[in-house]
Amino acid sequence: MAYLDENYWSQRYLSGNTGWDIGYPSFPLVQYLDQIVNKQVEILIPGAGNGLEVAYAFQNGFKNIHLLDFSLPPLEGFKMKFPSFPESHIHHEDFFLHNHQYDIILEQTFFCALDPSSRIEYVNKMYDLLKPGGKLVGVLFNQYFEKAGPPFGGEKEEYQSLFSEKFEEVKITPCYNSIPERQGAELFIQIQKSKT
Repeated sequence: MAYLDENYWSQRYLSGNTGWDIGYPSFPLVQYLDQIVNKQVEILIPGAGNGLEVAYAFQNGFKNIHLLDFSLPPLEGFKMKFPSFPESHIHHEDFFLHNHQYDIILEQTFFCALDPSSRIEYVNKMYDLLKPGGKLVGVLFNQYFEKAGPPFGGEKEEYQSLFSEKFEEVKITPCYNSIPERQGAELFIQIQKSKT
């Protein structure tokens, strides 16, 4: 599938065709990060692209934040902008092949970039990448799109069923602090892996 190909995404970055990149850290993720007291937690943002939320977290004291993308151009750009960011926390690889465990994984326009046929695999991989008691937190689209994706949309009931197959605690609510262009079109997810 061409849209899952590394070259496809790299060309999108190189040509500036990055409509998902709003140019600043996403409000829902910023406000969530601002509530975290323990800044030692290990956090992953997969499909982070230009890493705007990663930069925000790092500049606000989170030293165990990791970004992952399988497109190299945005990662190279991130390194140039933030030379003090630890290189070992920048992962140029396929999310589904990544191996580590995190306290928190932040979801921001990654899920919607994957073909819906990958969603069960996404849920299983998220489960594996979270430590016991770890959380997957972020935003998902609460709409379907007329054009062929990406992005690929969905709705609350579908997501609830999907994540409940693996996770015991699945909280999905309307996102009240979306950016203006996405008002009413996003859901905020807080999905926790059991502690045992």
